[in-house]
Amino acid sequence: MANSKPWVVNASPLIVLGKIGRLDLLEMLRASIAVPHSVIVEITAGADEDPTTDSTLAWAKARDVADVPLSPSVAHWDLGAGESQVLSRSLAHNCVAVLDDGEARACAQSLGIPLIGTLGIILRSRNRGLIPAARPLVERVLAVGSRLSPGLVEAALRQVGE
Repeated sequence: MANSKPWVVNASPLIVLGKIGRLDLLEMLRASIAVPHSVIVEITAGADEDPTTDSTLAWAKARDVADVPLSPSVAHWDLGAGESQVLSRSLAHNCVAVLDDGEARACAQSLGIPLIGTLGIILRSRNRGLIPAARPLVERVLAVGSRLSPGLVEAALRQVGE
């Protein structure tokens, strides 16, 4: 995946990175970040009493972009509005999709859309020396409710020597 491609971020990575206080990793890894308006609507609709929601929303709103016409190739997958917008914008503007949802990731792969997820962001941050270790952040991601298989987590951590 080319380093210069902008990233289009979905709700799950934003919420998870917001909950662990590491939205900054997105900015450290990529200068150009877009959050489709449908993603902001999803975050707002799912807002709870978590004190991180307001700061996550503020961060996302600063990168808010208008929704694009839904790609027929993406519409065929019948995904949520946020995922559909992330994928449609990524397809239309040659961007990297930042997604955690399994079905949305399968759609991206089938359409040749480059992608990265929350775990990949942490691993890339470790590889670039932006964080001293990946395991503590991965443990925090799991603690806030992200579902990652233990095998996937261990394989990912082995990739960065942890």
